[in-house]
Order: sequence, then C-alpha cells, then structure tokens
Amino acid sequence: MSNVIKIRDIIRDFQLGQETVHVLKGIDLDIERGDYVAIMGPSGSGKSTLMNLLGCLDTPTAGSYILNGKDVSQMSDDELAEIRNTEIGFVFQTFNLLPRTTALDNVALPMVYAGKSKAERYKRAEEVLTDVGLADRMDHKPNQLSGGQRQRVAVGRALVNKPSIILADEPTGNLDSKTGYEIMNLFDDIHKAGNTVIMVTHEEDIAAHASRIIRLRDGLIESDTRRD
Repeated sequence: MSNVIKIRDIIRDFQLGQETVHVLKGIDLDIERGDYVAIMGPSGSGKSTLMNLLGCLDTPTAGSYILNGKDVSQMSDDELAEIRNTEIGFVFQTFNLLPRTTALDNVALPMVYAGKSKAERYKRAEEVLTDVGLADRMDHKPNQLSGGQRQRVAVGRALVNKPSIILADEPTGNLDSKTGYEIMNLFDDIHKAGNTVIMVTHEEDIAAHASRIIRLRDGLIESDTRRD
C-alpha cells in the first residue's frame, strides 16, 4: 500500500509572551491509503495540534509533511486552502453547518470552491446524502434535523469532493451514546468503501472502531498499535 501521509520530524512551537511552548517535539508518522487511525492522548498531549497540521489548518515550525505526494509543510495559505478543499474532508464535533441552508446545499458547498457546475454539485450531493442515509432529508435545514442527522450531513460534506483523507475531530462528542454508535457505524462503512479515516478521540470505545491507535504523550508518539 502507498502512504497518503508521510510526516518526518514535525515540530510545532507556540509563543506565549516571552515563553516558547513546545507542543509537538519531533513526530514521525506514516499513514497508508485506506488506513483507519484513531489518535488519542490526554489533554495537552498535542493531539489537536497534530490534527490541525494533518488538516493543513496549521503549518509546522520544522519538519516535513508530504500529503498524497505533495510537500504541504512549505505551502502558502492560498495553496493550503486549495489542498484542504480537494484532499481533506473534515468532520467536526460541532457539525459546523450553515444554519439557514438545506442539507443538500451544505453538502454541495465544497464543490462550489472546487469550481464544479451546479448540475454536478447537486448530483454528487444527492448521491452522498443517500449514502449517509438522508435521502429523505435533503431539503431540511439543520434546525429541522436531529444531532445525529446533522453529523450525517457533515460526514456527507466531508465526502463530497472524494478527498484523500477524512479527518474527524471528536465526531461523536456532541451525541448521545446510541446516536454516536450509529455515526461510528457510518465511519466503518466509509472506511470499508476504501477511504482513509483519521479521528481524534478521547473515548476508548470510539477508538476501538479504528484498526490502528496512535497515542500521544507530551508531544511525542507514545505508542502506535495495529489491530487485525
């Protein structure tokens, strides 16, 4: 299998007044195409910072990050924005949907930035919403949907541009346990369809869905285990 992500000696420092805080202290990480990875660790371990770097929402202080053959560690903000739109599908704990916009339009939005025609956008958005089990909710706005349905819309939006990786940040954090279980089954299906899934979670039962668990502590990888 080929690596979709290759990270070498990634360091991320933050300036807090006169003090430099070393959050990531030299991380090496390879993630293969089709991997299903959970990133875990206590508060302050660096998992959110690593997630932001993987998602091209931030750039490292030092080190290299090759995403799908492209070195993104040296890119400009505009280049990173394009990479985010084409290569990465995001799923956030808080859904991040546009409140006055239908499920269909929320899902179609990333394709506007990708320059797709209206007909293409709606065709693909309808396909994706059907895949995530919302064929009968396409015209509903977020306030007409349950939390689980909103997260399904968010998952659909993440999938719509057929990205290289799906990044999920505490994807069940705002859901009750039954709905969280349903969303994790959806992620399992997405992974089985051939997608690379990376999620940050602090819940062991959510991480258990992944085939690989990476644990961070104090800005370093403490363990990296695969389950068959």
